[in-house]
Amino acid sequence: MSQTIIPRAAVLGIASGVIFMAFFGTLWAGIGIRGLQGWGFLWLLTLSLLVGVILLIGGIVLIMKSKRLSNKMVEGDSHGWKRRNMWFGIIFGLEGVLIAAASAICVSTNHLDLFVPVMALIVGAHFFPLAHLFQVKIYYISGSLLCLLSAITLLTLPVRVTWENHQIVVWWTSVGFGSALILWVTGVSVWLKGHRLLNRAGNRSKEDDVTFRL
Repeated sequence: MSQTIIPRAAVLGIASGVIFMAFFGTLWAGIGIRGLQGWGFLWLLTLSLLVGVILLIGGIVLIMKSKRLSNKMVEGDSHGWKRRNMWFGIIFGLEGVLIAAASAICVSTNHLDLFVPVMALIVGAHFFPLAHLFQVKIYYISGSLLCLLSAITLLTLPVRVTWENHQIVVWWTSVGFGSALILWVTGVSVWLKGHRLLNRAGNRSKEDDVTFRL
């Protein structure tokens, strides 16, 4: 009876996704903290780092547990993973180029406040090809939420507000914390998917052991 083998590369890819979400989610939280212009700096920074570190540890645990999985893949699977990795590099590189271009335009036109919402729009858009490439449905949701967050911020919120003689950059705060939350929740969801794959691999290993003994 043929069974679908869960290759180590699949879990490593998921673990990489979790680590990416941990790192970039924390960076977005840093943007939100900067938008507050000093309010709650220490405890918000501590909380953000704590969430990021927990997700990072989760990704590392997936990598460690994936060592018990086989590295063997059929020729078609091996070619597929190489192609996906190539396209991931292209998508990630294009995202970086667009963000750099947006930064240069915003700085040169003296509209730096606009950069953070535009960056969130670019990051959100890059999730759509990734969702198709890696067949991760939640990436469609993450991308849609990031784009929606950016659009709502640009269309409905003021750039800055002053409260008790303290100025807050509303666009940076709302987009920063909102994007961080979206990425962290995405990271948890992806981690759960990796955990389920490991459990499936463990159950199949037990079934194979029982069959061998019989």
